[in-house]
Amino acid sequence: MKVLLLGGTTEAAALARALAGVPDIDTTLSLAGRTKNPASSPLPTRVGGFGGAAGLQAYLAENAIDLLIDATHPYAAQIAQNAAEAAAEIGLPMLAVRRPPWEPKKGDRWQIVSEFGEAADLLGAAPRRVFLALGRLELDAFAKAPQHDYLIRSVDHPGPLPMPNVTVITARGPFDFASEEALLRKHGIEVLVCKNSGGNATYGKIEAARKLGLPVLMLVRPSLPWAETVETPEAAMAWLRTRHEALARRGV
Repeated sequence: MKVLLLGGTTEAAALARALAGVPDIDTTLSLAGRTKNPASSPLPTRVGGFGGAAGLQAYLAENAIDLLIDATHPYAAQIAQNAAEAAAEIGLPMLAVRRPPWEPKKGDRWQIVSEFGEAADLLGAAPRRVFLALGRLELDAFAKAPQHDYLIRSVDHPGPLPMPNVTVITARGPFDFASEEALLRKHGIEVLVCKNSGGNATYGKIEAARKLGLPVLMLVRPSLPWAETVETPEAAMAWLRTRHEALARRGV
């Protein structure tokens, strides 16, 4: 059985480790290529886009893929849409691994924003120390608020930025509560801007903001296309085993 795993998340990495040891399942991991040095994987890996839904559909057909797994980031709406369209067009079984969003708890001071331009406006006119826990593609939205001091953490250095007062830290998660609290205290952070990514790998900053009483500007999740969905790598493996057994019974 041939599987294409669209990755880039902790769930995808866990699935890759699990699938690497399964006989009779030939899995290729696909990464978007947004980081220069992605974490190593035990699976054969391709890097880069497909050229939209049509390009992905062609890849699936040309490589005789039997199953498609979308384990991309909850905010990767375009690839999720492309995957759903490509799989539907050729009748390919597809599974989405989508971690549930974080829910606010007592002590959280969240304000939900629809876009990062709105978040930049909500930072206000007075200079503040802001932790932008975002990808490099979202940072340009804060060019219109140059008065603030920004802290940015990224796997790769984001390169030249449109804001004059920026501290960049290069690091790869996961990040626990203690280290996140220490980071926020060290840099005197007054407000956190982030996505509702869900999961445990980056939840430490939410816990730290709660403890320190900091406001959080949280980007609403995008709408994703319908797909058969599970929340964990373990559930995805169970789905895969069921599909594998069904294909084996049919002699595929």
